[in-house]
Amino acid sequence: MSPQMDGISLAKKQVLILCTGNSCRSQMAEAFWRRHGGDRWNVVSAGTRPSGAVHPLAVRAMAEAGIDIHGCRSKSLEPYLDRHFDLVITVCSDADANCPHFPNARKRLHHGFDDPPKAPGDEEAQMQVARRVRDEIEAQVKAWIATESPPHT
Repeated sequence: MSPQMDGISLAKKQVLILCTGNSCRSQMAEAFWRRHGGDRWNVVSAGTRPSGAVHPLAVRAMAEAGIDIHGCRSKSLEPYLDRHFDLVITVCSDADANCPHFPNARKRLHHGFDDPPKAPGDEEAQMQVARRVRDEIEAQVKAWIATESPPHT
């Protein structure tokens, strides 16, 4: 049995995914990391200024990909500041610029994605952006996992 800390296995690599509101892009990235990361990762997401809710565009886009995130919640990064992370990843420029220093993080990465709720146009135009961003996030998460995953033992 692997050691545990706050319900997180210490034998697994730890990743924190940050966005400003933790309502769309970081929620998508967390869900895809869970799907593709297997049992070698623990993943959490948070926001530098959490919105308090997951955006309906993200919920709908992820449902179309077969992932249910409607029960997820927007979280603050505060509880994670003193935790050890193998990776801290920012998925928006604002979070990248305003991300506090994580002294216990082994590595920090950034890849900015467009913010679907801020896309111009009506709800359907924003949904098209949400689908594109969802697919971009999934591809990037797969690339990160392939590069950063520990070998199978």
